[in-house]
Amino acid sequence: MIRERHLFGPGPSNPYPEATRALAQPLLGHLDPEFLRIMDETCEMLRTVWGTDNARTLPLSATGSAGMEAAFVNTVHPGDVVVVAVNGLFGQRMTDVAARCGAEVVAVEHEWGQPVDVDRVLSAHDSPAIIAAVHAETSTGVRSDIAALGAGKGDALLIADAVTSIGGIELRADDWGVDVGYAGTQKCLGVAPGLAPFTIGDRAFERRVQKPRSWYLDLGMLGGYVGEAAGKGQRTYHHTAPTAMVASLHAGLTRILEEGLESVWARHQAAGDALQAGLQEMGLELFAAEGSRLPELTTVKVPEGVDSAAVRRELLERHGIEIGAGAGAYASSVWRIGLMGRNARPDAVLLVLAALKEVLGRG
Repeated sequence: MIRERHLFGPGPSNPYPEATRALAQPLLGHLDPEFLRIMDETCEMLRTVWGTDNARTLPLSATGSAGMEAAFVNTVHPGDVVVVAVNGLFGQRMTDVAARCGAEVVAVEHEWGQPVDVDRVLSAHDSPAIIAAVHAETSTGVRSDIAALGAGKGDALLIADAVTSIGGIELRADDWGVDVGYAGTQKCLGVAPGLAPFTIGDRAFERRVQKPRSWYLDLGMLGGYVGEAAGKGQRTYHHTAPTAMVASLHAGLTRILEEGLESVWARHQAAGDALQAGLQEMGLELFAAEGSRLPELTTVKVPEGVDSAAVRRELLERHGIEIGAGAGAYASSVWRIGLMGRNARPDAVLLVLAALKEVLGRG
């Protein structure tokens, strides 16, 4: 019997109860009319949380990392110049994926913990095919200004990683000029890992690679199953969709939209503010730059002389609380504490602060 965990790390988070209950519903076939209705409604709700009217907005049948791969394999032609803002681990991954697609990558490096410098990114090349950046950098807890990148992108396509931001903080893909966006279900959307909410606009779709290196993630083929096929009564089989996961996402999105998207954003902000204030009252120092800190994912410096792994182990074994280690060079010197989705609430703030205070002996 697995003991219940309080998932207060960088993801996954504890799912909304509605999303969990949906997994126990009778299983549907991937071409069942009832499932297709659920899929179409899920795509429509995803448009709302993305802030887009894109017809090609869908849950890819894979995790957020596959969303990243889909974004690049469908848009990068060999030799394309791709400018990538790198201010953490997931910006680094963007450069790797783009290079594997044959891009000439221009990486604009930033200090970890700092937001993207929009002017440096936009001036890094005079005519890039693509500009790519992470909205909410999971490795550092930093928010960057995607809207400013979109305003200055010129003819370039803008790819945005919204894995940690979607459903947690303001996200307006169309207003901000995002051409391609990808995310994950397991963070602020409050659903188990397994799907990648994805959106691509007409401008990017028209420029797409006609035969991308990935058959599975070929958006032209996927469009025959969801997206533009939805309202035409013409569906072509592509793959066996994870029907239970889509039903769970449908339930989670319904839960979010019934609360109200802006109310959900405000709930995440309130929880993050309370957590960060409580950590600082304990004498701990936050890692991410002030003014750019994510409310849903807080990064805090491990106090000098404290064994990071031992603290995380004690939190898990004694209190059933999971928090995350840092990433990269900060693996042992930073903790990542996520209050996402269902966990963005006052009782979760009090629980993690009390447990951390006890383990650190700062009571």
